[in-house]
Amino acid sequence: MIPWLRPEHPPEAFPPVEEALQEPNGLLCVGGDLSVERLLEAYRRGIFPWFSAGQPILWWSPDPRTVLYPGEFKVSRSLGKTLRNRGFRTTVDQAFEQVMERCADPALRPEGTWISPQMRAAYRRLHELDYAHSFETWEGDQLVGGLYGVALGRVFFGESMFSVARDASKVALHALVQASLAQNVRLIDCQVDSEHLRSLGARSVPRREFMRELVAATRESQPGAAWRKA
Repeated sequence: MIPWLRPEHPPEAFPPVEEALQEPNGLLCVGGDLSVERLLEAYRRGIFPWFSAGQPILWWSPDPRTVLYPGEFKVSRSLGKTLRNRGFRTTVDQAFEQVMERCADPALRPEGTWISPQMRAAYRRLHELDYAHSFETWEGDQLVGGLYGVALGRVFFGESMFSVARDASKVALHALVQASLAQNVRLIDCQVDSEHLRSLGARSVPRREFMRELVAATRESQPGAAWRKA
């Protein structure tokens, strides 16, 4: 039986992540809400929301966990050429709403999206409070790629990315990595494994190891507006 959270339950009411299911991998509990307090508590505990339209809020903590250590980011030969020659420009927090909108665009995600209006409103609140951030890639005045996520302590929890020009999302990720190195961020949480992420240097670690690093890294102060200065 998966535990059911109700909005009146306190944010710390999440069950221990060790109780998450193995199939589907990482499903921990159902319900609750997407308040700022509950979302921040979830991320501190290695938990994130992920659910489709028509479903209740589903909370996950998969094992293993896919992470990218900033110093292990791989710049391929082709990406190196793009960074040197394409003339892309990157910014931070200049188009958060647009990045979320493009990440949810059904034309770019024919398989469907979990970034519902409810999710967009929740992460907009986090952005207004300096917890959620976006990295944008521009070609001229056109937004051609980007990503967004949540920053807590020395961890960046990546949520989604998009690209409408070759390598544009990788360029945004490169900007995130450079900012992470400047801010002494310990790891970028990529949540679940994919061949694309592995090609960029991400790797899977046991959830127990991830949680040990997470506790230490989120104990430190939240970088906040420093992301925009990186």
